[in-house]
Amino acid sequence: MMRAGQIRRMLAVSLGVLALGPIRTVSQQSRAPEQPTSNAIEPHLGKGYDALKQDRYDEAVNEFRAALSLDSTLTLRARFPLAVALFEMKKFDEARHELETVRQEVGDHPNVLYYFGRVDLEQRNFRSAIQNLTAAAAKPPFPDTAYFLGYAYFKQGDLTAAEKWLKEAVQANPRDARIPYQLGLVYRKQGREVDAQKALAVSDELRQRDDNESRLRLECAQKLDEGRRDEARTVCQQLYDPNDAEKLTELGTIYGQHGDPEAALKPLQRAAELTPQAPQMQYNLAMAYFQLGRFEEARAPLSSAVQRWPDLFPLNALYGAVLSKLGEDVAAYQALGRAHQLNPEDSGTTDLLYTTTVELARKSQRTHKYSDSLRYFAEASKLRPRESEPHRGMAEIFKLTGRQAQALAQQREADLLDRNPAKPD
Repeated sequence: MMRAGQIRRMLAVSLGVLALGPIRTVSQQSRAPEQPTSNAIEPHLGKGYDALKQDRYDEAVNEFRAALSLDSTLTLRARFPLAVALFEMKKFDEARHELETVRQEVGDHPNVLYYFGRVDLEQRNFRSAIQNLTAAAAKPPFPDTAYFLGYAYFKQGDLTAAEKWLKEAVQANPRDARIPYQLGLVYRKQGREVDAQKALAVSDELRQRDDNESRLRLECAQKLDEGRRDEARTVCQQLYDPNDAEKLTELGTIYGQHGDPEAALKPLQRAAELTPQAPQMQYNLAMAYFQLGRFEEARAPLSSAVQRWPDLFPLNALYGAVLSKLGEDVAAYQALGRAHQLNPEDSGTTDLLYTTTVELARKSQRTHKYSDSLRYFAEASKLRPRESEPHRGMAEIFKLTGRQAQALAQQREADLLDRNPAKPD
Protein backbone atom coordinates (compact mmCIF):
# COMPACT_ATOMS: atom_id res chain seq x y z
CA MET A 1 0.00 0.00 0.00
CA MET A 2 1.07 3.59 -0.53
CA ARG A 3 2.00 5.65 2.52
CA ALA A 4 0.77 9.17 3.19
CA GLY A 5 3.88 10.90 1.90
CA GLN A 6 3.68 8.95 -1.35
CA ILE A 7 0.01 9.83 -1.64
CA ARG A 8 0.67 13.55 -1.41
CA ARG A 9 3.20 13.31 -4.24
CA MET A 10 1.09 11.10 -6.46
CA LEU A 11 -1.98 13.23 -5.78
CA ALA A 12 -0.01 16.05 -7.36
CA VAL A 13 0.54 13.84 -10.39
CA SER A 14 -3.01 12.52 -10.63
CA LEU A 15 -4.69 15.87 -10.03
CA GLY A 16 -2.02 17.79 -11.83
CA VAL A 17 -1.58 15.64 -14.91
CA LEU A 18 -4.92 13.95 -15.20
CA ALA A 19 -7.21 16.81 -14.26
CA LEU A 20 -5.64 18.95 -16.96
CA GLY A 21 -7.71 17.13 -19.53
CA PRO A 22 -8.47 13.67 -20.88
CA ILE A 23 -5.37 11.52 -21.11
CA ARG A 24 -4.52 10.62 -24.66
CA THR A 25 -2.66 7.46 -25.45
CA VAL A 26 0.43 7.76 -27.62
CA SER A 27 -1.52 6.85 -30.73
CA GLN A 28 -3.96 9.70 -29.99
CA GLN A 29 -1.32 12.41 -29.69
CA SER A 30 -1.22 14.98 -32.46
CA ARG A 31 1.85 13.26 -33.88
CA ALA A 32 1.36 9.49 -33.80
CA PRO A 33 4.67 7.68 -33.53
CA GLU A 34 5.36 4.27 -34.94
CA GLN A 35 4.75 1.29 -32.67
CA PRO A 36 8.43 0.69 -31.75
CA THR A 37 8.63 4.31 -30.54
CA SER A 38 5.42 3.85 -28.55
CA ASN A 39 6.83 0.74 -26.90
CA ALA A 40 9.97 2.70 -26.00
CA ILE A 41 7.97 5.56 -24.45
CA GLU A 42 5.86 3.55 -22.03
CA PRO A 43 8.70 2.30 -19.77
CA HIS A 44 10.01 5.86 -19.41
CA LEU A 45 6.59 7.12 -18.31
CA GLY A 46 6.05 4.25 -15.87
CA LYS A 47 9.50 4.66 -14.32
CA GLY A 48 9.07 8.41 -14.18
CA TYR A 49 5.80 8.22 -12.24
CA ASP A 50 7.24 5.64 -9.86
CA ALA A 51 10.38 7.72 -9.26
CA LEU A 52 8.31 10.84 -8.57
CA LYS A 53 6.20 8.89 -6.08
CA GLN A 54 9.35 7.74 -4.29
CA ASP A 55 11.03 11.19 -4.13
CA ARG A 56 13.67 10.13 -6.67
CA TYR A 57 13.40 13.41 -8.52
CA ASP A 58 16.64 13.16 -10.53
CA GLU A 59 15.48 9.84 -11.93
CA ALA A 60 11.98 11.18 -12.62
CA VAL A 61 13.42 14.11 -14.57
CA ASN A 62 15.61 11.81 -16.65
CA GLU A 63 12.73 9.46 -17.47
CA PHE A 64 10.25 12.19 -18.43
CA ARG A 65 12.86 13.91 -20.57
CA ALA A 66 13.63 10.61 -22.27
CA ALA A 67 9.92 10.20 -23.07
CA LEU A 68 9.74 13.74 -24.43
CA SER A 69 12.80 13.15 -26.60
CA LEU A 70 10.84 10.36 -28.29
CA ASP A 71 7.61 12.36 -28.54
CA SER A 72 7.63 16.06 -27.67
CA THR A 73 3.81 16.20 -27.75
CA LEU A 74 3.44 14.29 -24.46
CA THR A 75 2.47 17.49 -22.67
CA LEU A 76 0.00 16.01 -20.22
CA ARG A 77 1.70 12.68 -19.66
CA ALA A 78 5.33 13.77 -19.38
CA ARG A 79 5.93 17.51 -19.43
CA PHE A 80 3.73 18.46 -16.47
CA PRO A 81 5.16 15.80 -14.13
CA LEU A 82 8.60 16.87 -15.36
CA ALA A 83 7.79 20.39 -14.17
CA VAL A 84 6.64 19.01 -10.80
CA ALA A 85 9.87 17.04 -10.39
CA LEU A 86 11.99 20.06 -11.29
CA PHE A 87 10.05 22.15 -8.77
CA GLU A 88 10.71 19.57 -6.04
CA MET A 89 14.41 19.71 -6.95
CA LYS A 90 14.28 23.52 -6.51
CA LYS A 91 15.21 24.04 -10.15
CA PHE A 92 12.68 26.80 -10.44
CA ASP A 93 13.78 28.39 -13.72
CA GLU A 94 13.64 25.01 -15.46
CA ALA A 95 10.28 24.23 -13.85
CA ARG A 96 8.89 27.54 -15.06
CA HIS A 97 10.09 26.85 -18.59
CA GLU A 98 8.27 23.51 -18.69
CA LEU A 99 5.14 25.04 -17.16
CA GLU A 100 5.11 27.71 -19.87
CA THR A 101 5.12 24.99 -22.50
CA VAL A 102 2.27 23.18 -20.74
CA ARG A 103 0.25 26.40 -20.53
CA GLN A 104 0.59 26.92 -24.27
CA GLU A 105 -1.39 23.70 -24.78
CA VAL A 106 -3.85 23.60 -21.86
CA GLY A 107 -4.24 27.31 -21.07
CA ASP A 108 -4.57 28.82 -17.61
CA HIS A 109 -5.66 25.67 -15.85
CA PRO A 110 -5.73 25.87 -12.00
CA ASN A 111 -3.16 23.09 -11.67
CA VAL A 112 -0.68 24.92 -13.87
CA LEU A 113 -1.37 28.25 -12.20
CA TYR A 114 -0.84 26.69 -8.77
CA TYR A 115 2.68 25.62 -9.68
CA PHE A 116 3.40 28.95 -11.33
CA GLY A 117 2.38 30.56 -8.05
CA ARG A 118 4.60 28.21 -6.05
CA VAL A 119 7.57 29.00 -8.30
CA ASP A 120 6.82 32.72 -7.94
CA LEU A 121 6.89 32.40 -4.15
CA GLU A 122 10.22 30.61 -4.19
CA GLN A 123 11.65 33.34 -6.41
CA ARG A 124 10.09 36.05 -4.19
CA ASN A 125 7.95 37.42 -7.01
CA PHE A 126 4.99 37.96 -4.70
CA ARG A 127 2.92 40.09 -7.06
CA SER A 128 2.97 37.37 -9.73
CA ALA A 129 2.37 34.70 -7.07
CA ILE A 130 -0.77 36.51 -5.95
CA GLN A 131 -2.01 36.76 -9.52
CA ASN A 132 -1.43 33.08 -10.31
CA LEU A 133 -2.67 31.69 -6.99
CA THR A 134 -5.78 33.91 -7.02
CA ALA A 135 -6.70 32.46 -10.41
CA ALA A 136 -5.98 28.94 -9.18
CA ALA A 137 -8.06 29.49 -6.02
CA ALA A 138 -11.21 29.95 -8.12
CA LYS A 139 -11.15 26.16 -8.38
CA PRO A 140 -8.48 25.06 -5.90
CA PRO A 141 -6.48 22.11 -7.23
CA PHE A 142 -4.85 21.34 -3.86
CA PRO A 143 -5.93 21.88 -0.24
CA ASP A 144 -3.04 24.27 0.47
CA THR A 145 -3.82 26.69 -2.38
CA ALA A 146 -5.44 29.25 -0.06
CA TYR A 147 -2.56 28.95 2.42
CA PHE A 148 0.07 29.86 -0.16
CA LEU A 149 -2.09 32.71 -1.45
CA GLY A 150 -2.44 34.08 2.08
CA TYR A 151 1.30 33.70 2.58
CA ALA A 152 1.97 35.61 -0.67
CA TYR A 153 -0.27 38.48 0.46
CA PHE A 154 1.54 38.52 3.83
CA LYS A 155 4.93 38.80 2.13
CA GLN A 156 3.54 41.51 -0.13
CA GLY A 157 2.38 43.44 2.93
CA ASP A 158 -1.37 43.21 2.31
CA LEU A 159 -2.40 42.00 5.77
CA THR A 160 -6.14 42.27 5.19
CA ALA A 161 -6.05 39.98 2.16
CA ALA A 162 -3.59 37.68 3.93
CA GLU A 163 -6.01 37.28 6.85
CA LYS A 164 -8.92 36.60 4.48
CA TRP A 165 -7.15 33.81 2.60
CA LEU A 166 -5.54 32.25 5.64
CA LYS A 167 -8.98 32.00 7.26
CA GLU A 168 -10.20 30.25 4.11
CA ALA A 169 -7.17 27.96 4.36
CA VAL A 170 -8.19 27.00 7.90
CA GLN A 171 -11.58 25.88 6.56
CA ALA A 172 -10.00 23.88 3.75
CA ASN A 173 -7.25 22.30 5.85
CA PRO A 174 -8.06 22.69 9.57
CA ARG A 175 -5.30 20.34 10.78
CA ASP A 176 -2.38 22.09 9.09
CA ALA A 177 -0.32 23.73 11.85
CA ARG A 178 1.32 26.12 9.36
CA ILE A 179 -1.91 28.02 8.79
CA PRO A 180 -2.70 29.29 12.32
CA TYR A 181 1.00 30.00 12.77
CA GLN A 182 1.00 32.25 9.71
CA LEU A 183 -2.29 33.78 10.81
CA GLY A 184 -0.71 34.57 14.17
CA LEU A 185 2.08 36.45 12.41
CA VAL A 186 -0.51 38.44 10.48
CA TYR A 187 -2.32 39.38 13.69
CA ARG A 188 0.95 40.36 15.34
CA LYS A 189 1.79 42.65 12.40
CA GLN A 190 -1.67 44.20 12.79
CA GLY A 191 -1.04 44.84 16.48
CA ARG A 192 -3.66 42.28 17.55
CA GLU A 193 -1.51 40.49 20.10
CA VAL A 194 -4.37 38.65 21.84
CA ASP A 195 -5.55 37.17 18.53
CA ALA A 196 -1.95 36.39 17.62
CA GLN A 197 -1.39 34.45 20.85
CA LYS A 198 -4.61 32.48 20.32
CA ALA A 199 -3.64 31.54 16.75
CA LEU A 200 -0.12 30.56 17.74
CA ALA A 201 -1.53 28.45 20.59
CA VAL A 202 -3.72 26.62 18.07
CA SER A 203 -0.66 25.99 15.92
CA ASP A 204 1.22 24.57 18.91
CA GLU A 205 -1.75 22.36 19.77
CA LEU A 206 -1.87 20.99 16.22
CA ARG A 207 1.85 20.26 16.27
CA GLN A 208 1.49 18.46 19.60
CA ARG A 209 -1.39 16.47 18.14
CA ASP A 210 0.82 15.49 15.22
CA ASP A 211 3.49 14.34 17.66
CA ASN A 212 0.91 12.32 19.62
CA GLU A 213 -0.39 10.72 16.44
CA SER A 214 3.15 9.77 15.46
CA ARG A 215 3.50 8.03 18.82
CA LEU A 216 0.18 6.24 18.32
CA ARG A 217 1.19 5.07 14.83
CA LEU A 218 4.38 3.59 16.22
CA GLU A 219 2.55 1.87 19.10
CA CYS A 220 -0.14 0.60 16.73
CA ALA A 221 2.43 -1.00 14.42
CA GLN A 222 4.38 -2.53 17.29
CA LYS A 223 1.33 -4.18 18.84
CA LEU A 224 0.26 -5.55 15.45
CA ASP A 225 3.73 -7.00 14.91
CA GLU A 226 3.57 -8.63 18.34
CA GLY A 227 0.28 -10.31 17.44
CA ARG A 228 -1.70 -8.42 20.09
CA ARG A 229 -4.46 -7.60 17.63
CA ASP A 230 -7.21 -6.54 20.05
CA GLU A 231 -4.88 -4.23 21.95
CA ALA A 232 -3.53 -2.90 18.67
CA ARG A 233 -6.95 -2.04 17.32
CA THR A 234 -7.77 -0.13 20.50
CA VAL A 235 -4.68 1.99 19.97
CA CYS A 236 -4.96 2.23 16.19
CA GLN A 237 -8.58 3.37 16.17
CA GLN A 238 -7.55 6.53 18.01
CA LEU A 239 -6.06 7.53 14.66
CA TYR A 240 -9.37 7.16 12.81
CA ASP A 241 -10.61 10.49 11.43
CA PRO A 242 -13.62 10.06 9.12
CA ASN A 243 -12.98 13.40 7.39
CA ASP A 244 -9.23 13.20 6.70
CA ALA A 245 -8.38 11.01 3.71
CA GLU A 246 -4.65 11.16 4.29
CA LYS A 247 -4.88 10.06 7.92
CA LEU A 248 -7.36 7.35 7.01
CA THR A 249 -4.97 6.08 4.36
CA GLU A 250 -2.06 6.11 6.77
CA LEU A 251 -4.12 4.10 9.28
CA GLY A 252 -5.21 1.61 6.64
CA THR A 253 -1.64 1.28 5.43
CA ILE A 254 -0.40 0.50 8.94
CA TYR A 255 -3.02 -2.22 9.28
CA GLY A 256 -2.22 -3.66 5.86
CA GLN A 257 1.55 -3.61 6.23
CA HIS A 258 1.44 -5.16 9.69
CA GLY A 259 -0.82 -8.12 9.01
CA ASP A 260 -4.39 -6.93 9.61
CA PRO A 261 -5.94 -6.23 6.18
CA GLU A 262 -9.43 -6.82 7.53
CA ALA A 263 -9.11 -3.81 9.85
CA ALA A 264 -7.62 -1.81 6.97
CA LEU A 265 -10.86 -1.96 5.00
CA LYS A 266 -12.91 0.57 6.96
CA PRO A 267 -10.43 3.47 6.82
CA LEU A 268 -9.47 2.73 3.22
CA GLN A 269 -13.11 2.57 2.10
CA ARG A 270 -13.75 5.94 3.70
CA ALA A 271 -10.58 7.45 2.18
CA ALA A 272 -11.68 6.28 -1.28
CA GLU A 273 -15.10 7.89 -0.73
CA LEU A 274 -13.53 11.19 0.28
CA THR A 275 -11.09 11.39 -2.63
CA PRO A 276 -12.41 9.36 -5.58
CA GLN A 277 -10.19 11.42 -7.89
CA ALA A 278 -7.01 9.98 -6.37
CA PRO A 279 -5.78 6.72 -7.98
CA GLN A 280 -3.79 5.82 -4.87
CA MET A 281 -6.96 5.58 -2.79
CA GLN A 282 -8.53 3.13 -5.22
CA TYR A 283 -5.29 1.14 -5.36
CA ASN A 284 -5.01 0.89 -1.57
CA LEU A 285 -8.61 -0.24 -1.17
CA ALA A 286 -8.24 -2.84 -3.91
CA MET A 287 -5.00 -4.09 -2.35
CA ALA A 288 -6.77 -4.66 0.98
CA TYR A 289 -9.49 -6.67 -0.75
CA PHE A 290 -6.82 -8.60 -2.68
CA GLN A 291 -4.97 -9.47 0.52
CA LEU A 292 -8.25 -10.80 1.94
CA GLY A 293 -8.92 -12.92 -1.15
CA ARG A 294 -12.02 -10.88 -2.02
CA PHE A 295 -11.12 -10.55 -5.67
CA GLU A 296 -14.48 -9.50 -7.10
CA GLU A 297 -14.60 -6.60 -4.64
CA ALA A 298 -11.00 -5.73 -5.50
CA ARG A 299 -11.97 -5.47 -9.17
CA ALA A 300 -14.56 -2.70 -8.60
CA PRO A 301 -12.24 0.16 -7.56
CA LEU A 302 -9.67 -0.86 -10.18
CA SER A 303 -11.77 -1.28 -13.31
CA SER A 304 -12.59 2.42 -13.67
CA ALA A 305 -9.27 3.57 -12.21
CA VAL A 306 -7.17 1.94 -14.95
CA GLN A 307 -9.31 3.67 -17.58
CA ARG A 308 -8.85 7.08 -15.97
CA TRP A 309 -5.14 6.57 -15.21
CA PRO A 310 -3.75 4.22 -17.87
CA ASP A 311 -0.13 5.21 -17.25
CA LEU A 312 0.13 4.17 -13.60
CA PHE A 313 1.99 0.88 -13.30
CA PRO A 314 0.70 -0.17 -9.82
CA LEU A 315 -2.94 0.07 -10.92
CA ASN A 316 -2.41 -2.04 -14.05
CA ALA A 317 -0.28 -4.63 -12.25
CA LEU A 318 -2.76 -5.12 -9.42
CA TYR A 319 -5.70 -5.16 -11.82
CA GLY A 320 -4.01 -7.88 -13.84
CA ALA A 321 -3.36 -9.93 -10.70
CA VAL A 322 -7.01 -9.58 -9.63
CA LEU A 323 -8.31 -10.64 -13.04
CA SER A 324 -5.93 -13.60 -13.03
CA LYS A 325 -7.33 -14.73 -9.67
CA LEU A 326 -10.84 -14.43 -11.13
CA GLY A 327 -9.86 -16.67 -14.04
CA GLU A 328 -10.32 -13.95 -16.66
CA ASP A 329 -7.16 -14.72 -18.55
CA VAL A 330 -7.71 -12.52 -21.61
CA ALA A 331 -8.43 -9.41 -19.55
CA ALA A 332 -5.59 -10.28 -17.17
CA TYR A 333 -3.23 -10.66 -20.14
CA GLN A 334 -4.18 -7.19 -21.40
CA ALA A 335 -3.76 -5.49 -18.02
CA LEU A 336 -0.51 -7.29 -17.24
CA GLY A 337 0.80 -6.52 -20.72
CA ARG A 338 0.14 -2.84 -20.13
CA ALA A 339 1.86 -3.01 -16.74
CA HIS A 340 4.84 -4.79 -18.32
CA GLN A 341 5.08 -2.05 -20.93
CA LEU A 342 5.21 0.57 -18.20
CA ASN A 343 7.74 -1.30 -16.06
CA PRO A 344 9.41 -4.20 -17.87
CA GLU A 345 11.85 -4.65 -14.97
CA ASP A 346 9.22 -5.74 -12.45
CA SER A 347 9.82 -9.48 -12.11
CA GLY A 348 6.53 -10.27 -10.38
CA THR A 349 4.49 -8.77 -13.20
CA THR A 350 6.66 -10.48 -15.81
CA ASP A 351 6.22 -13.86 -14.12
CA LEU A 352 2.43 -13.52 -13.91
CA LEU A 353 2.20 -12.27 -17.49
CA TYR A 354 4.27 -15.26 -18.63
CA THR A 355 2.02 -17.74 -16.78
CA THR A 356 -1.12 -16.07 -18.15
CA THR A 357 0.23 -16.01 -21.70
CA VAL A 358 1.14 -19.71 -21.60
CA GLU A 359 -2.32 -20.54 -20.26
CA LEU A 360 -3.93 -18.60 -23.12
CA ALA A 361 -1.69 -20.46 -25.56
CA ARG A 362 -2.84 -23.80 -24.17
CA LYS A 363 -6.51 -22.77 -24.24
CA SER A 364 -6.18 -21.65 -27.84
CA GLN A 365 -4.52 -24.94 -28.72
CA ARG A 366 -7.34 -26.95 -27.13
CA THR A 367 -9.92 -25.04 -29.18
CA HIS A 368 -7.86 -25.47 -32.38
CA LYS A 369 -7.08 -21.73 -32.67
CA TYR A 370 -3.56 -22.56 -33.71
CA SER A 371 -2.47 -19.14 -34.99
CA ASP A 372 -3.48 -17.55 -31.68
CA SER A 373 -1.72 -20.30 -29.79
CA LEU A 374 1.49 -19.77 -31.73
CA ARG A 375 1.35 -16.03 -31.09
CA TYR A 376 0.91 -16.52 -27.35
CA PHE A 377 3.71 -19.07 -27.15
CA ALA A 378 6.01 -16.74 -29.10
CA GLU A 379 5.24 -13.89 -26.71
CA ALA A 380 5.86 -16.15 -23.73
CA SER A 381 9.26 -17.14 -25.11
CA LYS A 382 10.25 -13.46 -25.28
CA LEU A 383 9.15 -12.92 -21.69
CA ARG A 384 11.24 -15.87 -20.48
CA PRO A 385 13.87 -16.70 -23.12
CA ARG A 386 15.37 -19.46 -20.98
CA GLU A 387 12.13 -21.44 -20.56
CA SER A 388 11.58 -24.49 -22.75
CA GLU A 389 7.80 -24.74 -22.39
CA PRO A 390 6.89 -22.12 -25.04
CA HIS A 391 9.13 -23.83 -27.56
CA ARG A 392 7.60 -27.23 -26.81
CA GLY A 393 4.17 -25.66 -27.26
CA MET A 394 5.15 -24.21 -30.64
CA ALA A 395 6.60 -27.57 -31.66
CA GLU A 396 3.25 -29.22 -30.89
CA ILE A 397 1.33 -26.63 -32.95
CA PHE A 398 3.67 -26.93 -35.91
CA LYS A 399 3.36 -30.74 -35.78
CA LEU A 400 -0.45 -30.52 -35.64
CA THR A 401 -0.49 -28.21 -38.66
CA GLY A 402 1.89 -30.32 -40.72
CA ARG A 403 4.94 -28.05 -40.51
CA GLN A 404 7.50 -30.66 -39.57
CA ALA A 405 10.65 -28.59 -40.13
CA GLN A 406 9.46 -25.81 -37.83
CA ALA A 407 8.30 -28.41 -35.29
CA LEU A 408 11.71 -30.05 -35.26
CA ALA A 409 13.49 -26.69 -34.86
CA GLN A 410 11.35 -25.71 -31.87
CA GLN A 411 11.77 -29.15 -30.28
CA ARG A 412 15.54 -28.86 -30.61
CA GLU A 413 15.45 -25.41 -28.99
CA ALA A 414 13.38 -26.78 -26.09
CA ASP A 415 15.76 -29.73 -25.59
CA LEU A 416 18.75 -27.37 -25.62
CA LEU A 417 17.18 -25.17 -22.97
CA ASP A 418 16.40 -28.20 -20.82
CA ARG A 419 20.03 -29.31 -21.02
CA ASN A 420 21.20 -25.79 -20.09
CA PRO A 421 18.66 -24.49 -17.60
CA ALA A 422 18.79 -20.92 -16.41
CA LYS A 423 20.75 -20.41 -13.21
CA PRO A 424 18.66 -19.23 -10.26
CA ASP A 425 19.07 -15.57 -9.33
